[in-house]
Amino acid sequence: MSGSEVRVLVVEDDPVAADAHVLYVGRVPGFTAVGAVHSLAEATRFLERTRVDLLLLDLGLPDGHGLRFARGLRAAGHPVDVIVVTSARDLAVVRESVSLGVVQYVLKPFAFPTLRERLLRYAEFRQAAGEAVGQDDVDRAMAALRAPRPAELPKGLSAPTLDRVAALLRAAPEGLTSAGAAEAAGISRITARRYLEHLVDTGRADRTPRYGQVGRPELHYRWLAAATGSVSKV
Repeated sequence: MSGSEVRVLVVEDDPVAADAHVLYVGRVPGFTAVGAVHSLAEATRFLERTRVDLLLLDLGLPDGHGLRFARGLRAAGHPVDVIVVTSARDLAVVRESVSLGVVQYVLKPFAFPTLRERLLRYAEFRQAAGEAVGQDDVDRAMAALRAPRPAELPKGLSAPTLDRVAALLRAAPEGLTSAGAAEAAGISRITARRYLEHLVDTGRADRTPRYGQVGRPELHYRWLAAATGSVSKV
């Protein structure tokens, strides 16, 4: 990075998510968020007056599709790199992103460790310089952009069930108890609690006790709005 920080522009129409992404970028050594905009028109104006090295680019913007914007940047010869940050899971969109030179594709919702890991890999790739001696040097440079193998889940947890429980929690603004999650997911209460606790441990949910009229407090689990990948892959 030639001794300078990577200057990042967040392009995200959701102000809450945009603020979270700016906060995340600021927590990664070697990166600084120079701004956040909420439309492609704003992004265009920002890029005209400010040096930006990397875009965190949402795809569903109010005034157009992010990949169309990226294609325009490439056609104009703009040197900015792009990390797509989106909830779009269509693999055709992923392939188009690759064809446009997008360096990473991050699925929402995600937690800070996911973005940190992608940014650090991008930084490693960006630092590669000089001429490759052979294929091994090329392979090492390209490998820097590849995500590592997903971390294994704790014994007894399955990825499909974890994704199902996470989806239920995301869809419940008021949160869920383990009993509520168990009923909705068709699993036992003990099993539901293991998945909910895993989401808490990995920073995707929080839990708070709620006191009723009698007995012990009941734990309520709530999806963290800032936990913006498949949850089973981080």
